[in-house]
Amino acid sequence: MSESVIPQLRPEMAKLPTYKAGKKVESVNGLTAYKLSSNEVAHSPLPSVVAAIVDAANDINRYPDPFTTKLKQALSDKFAIPVDQIATGTGSVGVCQQIIQAVAGAGDEVIYAWRSFEAYPIIATIAGALSVQVPLTHDGQHDLTAMLSAITPRTRVIFVCTPNNPTGGIVTQQQINELLAKVSKDILVVIDEAYVEFNRDDNAIDGIATMKANSNVGVLRTFSKAYGLAGLRVGYFIGPKNVADAVRKTAVPFGVSNIAQAAAVASLEHETELFQRVEEVIAERRWFESELAALGFKLPPSQANFVWLPLGDRTEEFVNRSEGIAVSIRPFPGEGVRISIGERQALERIIELAKEFVF
Repeated sequence: MSESVIPQLRPEMAKLPTYKAGKKVESVNGLTAYKLSSNEVAHSPLPSVVAAIVDAANDINRYPDPFTTKLKQALSDKFAIPVDQIATGTGSVGVCQQIIQAVAGAGDEVIYAWRSFEAYPIIATIAGALSVQVPLTHDGQHDLTAMLSAITPRTRVIFVCTPNNPTGGIVTQQQINELLAKVSKDILVVIDEAYVEFNRDDNAIDGIATMKANSNVGVLRTFSKAYGLAGLRVGYFIGPKNVADAVRKTAVPFGVSNIAQAAAVASLEHETELFQRVEEVIAERRWFESELAALGFKLPPSQANFVWLPLGDRTEEFVNRSEGIAVSIRPFPGEGVRISIGERQALERIIELAKEFVF
């Protein structure tokens, strides 16, 4: 056999973008290194959650519950939703992939804002679907009018990420109501609320209530952010029964481990304590935004656990300089940087650096 003959891949693989995880940096000149490039929480898990993890570890020689029975029941109780309308998976990105595989195939269209969650185009391409990227407004908000105009007979699903990653803005309840009034009921609208627990805008979407009021709406959420379980990969979808059934079918068998399920259930049981930490993150976000605004930056208001700093063509320079002070942040070349809310010392270093980048 000729050595030049190699296995053939799907044509889509040639244009498939690679998901870019948050980068870590090393200590510089004795400075403690901080990672603000991933939307994680800086707090360690609650002792009660760690205890649940340790207890569940005794059963890692067994396959996990393929139905995540306890977690779905806990979510059912929390949201007053029938269990058969809930599907789980490996983080919101895993569930997002399950959703697209369930509703969109070759040649179908997936609509979402851009820039938004960077897994959307990757997952759509893997499914053979076509991405329809609708530009954000000049101030980093969803343009729902343009998204509505982008709908064609091939549209199968619309993702609305609110608060939006990486810009932090929200879609209001009035805006989503106006969109839903005009979207055909055979198109699934997914409200991606990965950061909903950090939202304090009263005008923002109530995803669960919106789902209950509309037969073509689903909600996507995660335990990776506010609940601090990023390393365990647990996400969930709540939506129409037929869609939830399909999303469960497209899940990787045994994807959610017993440890992950136990940690998620324990986190729901201790929400009061966990959400005190969320309030601390929100307070730090507001302080950080106010400090940057005082320097002269015009920031889109964030309702997430990160702040978007629009830097345009100075983005890569800013990121390189941040590595020099041992702080990693998430660059979007030519656009700006996303800075997750983490340790105060790291944020203070970024503020000092930002003083040199005020336009």
